[in-house]
Order: sequence, then structure tokens, then C-alpha cells
Amino acid sequence: MAEILSKPDYEASIAASLDKRMAWWREARFGMFVHFGLYSVLGRHEWAMAVESCPVQEYEKLADRFQPKPGAPKEWAKLAKAAGMKYMVMTTRHHEGFSLWDSKVNPYNSVNYGPKRDIVKEFVEACRENDLRIGFYSSLMDWHHPDGGAAAHDSAARKRFNDYTYALNEELLTRYGKIDILWYDAALPMQSWEGWNSLEMNQRLRAIQPDIIINNRSHLNEDFGTPEENVTADKNRDWEACMTFNGLSWGYVDAAQVAPYSYNAQRILRMLATCAHGGGNLLLNIGPAPDGSVPPEAVEPLKTVGRWLAQYGECAYGKVDRVAEDWFYVSQVCSVSIKGNTAYLWNWIWPTNGDFAVGGFTSKLKSARVLGSGVNLRFTQEKYRIVFNDVPKEPQDKIAGVAVIALEFEGKPEVVRFPTTLPMAIWLTAENH
Repeated sequence: MAEILSKPDYEASIAASLDKRMAWWREARFGMFVHFGLYSVLGRHEWAMAVESCPVQEYEKLADRFQPKPGAPKEWAKLAKAAGMKYMVMTTRHHEGFSLWDSKVNPYNSVNYGPKRDIVKEFVEACRENDLRIGFYSSLMDWHHPDGGAAAHDSAARKRFNDYTYALNEELLTRYGKIDILWYDAALPMQSWEGWNSLEMNQRLRAIQPDIIINNRSHLNEDFGTPEENVTADKNRDWEACMTFNGLSWGYVDAAQVAPYSYNAQRILRMLATCAHGGGNLLLNIGPAPDGSVPPEAVEPLKTVGRWLAQYGECAYGKVDRVAEDWFYVSQVCSVSIKGNTAYLWNWIWPTNGDFAVGGFTSKLKSARVLGSGVNLRFTQEKYRIVFNDVPKEPQDKIAGVAVIALEFEGKPEVVRFPTTLPMAIWLTAENH
């Protein structure tokens, strides 16, 4: 192992390789998160052990009840592929401390208990079969390990726990070939990168997998940010919104209870549009049932999104230009993503009266076409407004009800900026414009 770099030197070194390592991720846009573990057997919440104050010895009994069917990860990967997702991230070990691989460091694992199988290996194979990039979620917090709590105030316990944490991740990154993402979570009980020895740990892990990308949850900035349960763009860095499918739980909950809260295809597309608008990704979670089957409420919405992306994917995938917040105000019924000289209008409410307009554009428009249908729209362009004439009255998307209009401009699309607290017409007539 090379000498451990200082924090500034380490950050400079990963910044130098960032564009190369992140290239595939920046074009992927959409991934599947999979939360699967002993908590799936309970079906209440992935934090059940902690919030219910369940003793370790009692919780351990779930290990032999954890019996995912053979081939379950293939089912997840097949759905991810059908949904148009480009990568997957699975919980190799959640906060409960149960490892889903044949760990020599942690005997509390899925090979010694329950299915007596290496679920991580099955997951990796399923991803590769479906041409999906591979991400490993790795909890830093551990409720099962005897030093998991004491590490906060006992230096000897901290040293043992940090060594244990590194050894677990070393196993994951040396056994399964090339891994694309290391997705840390829950850096507790220590409150700093120094407490976790993250600077050394991450450098040693990067030496094993030089092309890997790492998220920001080990108290170091690393490669990308991870807003959770909100799709909020980070203007200063790469970012990925991680979202549950129901707003209630990452782990499995009975379908009948979560169905009223679960996303439909249109809500998923709204999140994707926001990600494409802000240059980020969407990591959408499923919590498989105890036998590993996909929750039924997720299947049809994801397949619908996949069919939609197969038709309109050029507005989402690939290198997009980050768009300023005022782009949201070109229309109340469209979201916007930008690629080069083209602005894509994700249309949530199709105009059935024959015409509609978008406001604020200052660049000269060359053409307007409806993706997928080949329909070219006639338009007139005023100073701050584009009016589309003789628009087909029938909604143009039959998959999810979200048509996309591609506007090709002579140069980079630009909009006039205006205060959102004033009506635009009033502001545009102001002398100080």
C-alpha cells in the first residue's frame, strides 16, 4: 500500500480522476436501490431492531427464518433492466450487522445461517447478466457488533471496530471482480472522518478498485452527494437522490399497507425529470419480500417507466446540461432538460385545445418535434414567448401520458430570468429589465 495522503492531497488526487471515473454514472441517470436483510422477515421497517429495542439474541433468531428463494437477485435485475435502469446498489450489510456474503470477518452471515448462500455473489452475477453496473451499500453503523456502540467513547473499541469495518469492505471489493460503486451509510456513532479513519480506509479501498466511485457518507466529500427522500439538485457537485418507493420504509412492508403511498409511473418520471434538469441521478428503492420476490406494487410502474424511456430516453440519458432554477418557470405544465442546443419539454398536461405556449426563451428556435411520433409542431416566436399552433388535440404519449417535445435552437437555449415573486408580464415591462 502506498503512503497515505493528507486530506488535501487525497481530495486533489480523486478530483483529478473524477471525470473519468464518473463518466458512465453521469449518463446513467437511473438506478435501483435494493434493501434486503433480516428486517425483511419482520416486514415492519429496516430500523426495527433499534427502534423496538430488540435484544441482539432475540433479533439473531431471524437469521434462520431468512430464506430468500434461489434466483431472487435475477428477478430484481431483470426488473431493473426492464425499467430502463443502468445500475443497481444492494445492501450487503445493513445496520443490523448481518452480512449477505460468505464473510470470514463476520460469521453472522447468509452462508452460515438462513439460506446458506452468498446473496452478494448472486446479486453480482445477476447484474452482469443484465449489463447493469454494480454498487455495494455498506453500513458503517452496526448494532450487532460488540464494539459498535463503545467505539464512540473507547479508543481500543474504536480501533477494533474500524479494523472490522475496513476488513468487511476489503472482502467485498476483492472477491467479486470489478465493482462500480461503494455506497456508505450511517456513519455513527463517530461523528467525523477522523473517528472512522475514513481517510485511510477509503484510500486503501480505492487501491483495490481504482475506478470505483464513493458517496459522501463516511464524513468525506468523496465523489457524489446523496440527498435522501428528496430530489434536490446540488449545484456544486454530482448528486444522486435516493428514494423509497412508498415514502414509508426502505425494507419490505406488506403491499396492501403501502399501496396507497407507492409511486406510479408519472411520479417516477417527475423525479427523473428533476434529476435530468439538475444533472443528477435517481436511485429508486425496492424492498423485496422475505423470499426475495419483488414487491408487486413496484412492478407495473417500473415496467411502464422502462417502456417510456425506451421511447423518449434521449431527454434523460446521457450528458445533460445543468439548468438554473428559473428554467422551471418556462411553463407550469412542463419540466425541462437540456442537451446542447436542444431543450426537452416533459409535458405533464397535454394541451387539448390546439395550441399552447412557453415563456422566457430568448434563443432563436429552429424546430419543434414530438419525440416518438415524428410530429413536427408549427410555431411562432415572439420576444420572450414561443407559441405552438395547431397542436394535435390527442395526447401524444400513450405509455404514461407524458409526451416530450424537443426544441432545437440555433445556439444554446437561454431564458430570460425574472423574479418569481412578480407576475412575469409586469416584470418584463419594467424599465429596469
